[in-house]
Amino acid sequence: MPEVNISGPAGRIEARYHHQPAANSPVALILHPHPQFGGTMNNQVVYHMYYAFQRRGFSVLRFNFRGVGRSEGLFDNGPGELADAATALDWLQAYNADAPSCWIAGASFGSWIAMQLLMRRPEIEGFICVAPPANLYDFSFLAPCPSSGLMVNGAKDRVVPTESVRGLVERLKTQKDAIVDHATVPDANHFFEDQMEGLMEVVDAYLDKRLGKPAPKKGKAPKESAA
Repeated sequence: MPEVNISGPAGRIEARYHHQPAANSPVALILHPHPQFGGTMNNQVVYHMYYAFQRRGFSVLRFNFRGVGRSEGLFDNGPGELADAATALDWLQAYNADAPSCWIAGASFGSWIAMQLLMRRPEIEGFICVAPPANLYDFSFLAPCPSSGLMVNGAKDRVVPTESVRGLVERLKTQKDAIVDHATVPDANHFFEDQMEGLMEVVDAYLDKRLGKPAPKKGKAPKESAA
């Protein structure tokens, strides 16, 4: 899996990229959890979602926000990270000019950034938000939510309670056009420790439903850090 360096608004953005050989492959961008609480592009949730899209024929990019790993700059509590994500998506689309569709996914803080980018980029046609921090950040900018997607959380999440995610989904469901699905993974905490299989069953099922065909059988992911 190639390591790439993208020129970002705060300097170098460290990223990992999987390229599909077909010129008309769709693209997906995956965003990691909060940089000040250990979030990196090698987070387990990010890592597994990356491969879920790869198995379905997507060219996929994940990257470290500013100040994380070898990405330059300092944490900016949202605006800077959104600028990083927009730059990463620009790079991904420039490298895949014939991509017929674009998806975005994020974990926790990354899902908040992902949804802000969704509002600014009408070409994004689907999203997956894992543990969206609806009790910690303002999601009222989703008025209306422009694309359909999935929000999923852990039933035992003490950081982002199910009630807050359900409330966000219910508000979005009152809007027209976009359909927002909601799923809860039993026994899962905010980090889906020991419950990654349950999370990915939900994510895989949603992607299969939206994309119209199941993914190829899972092979072993390349060995790399997924901390």
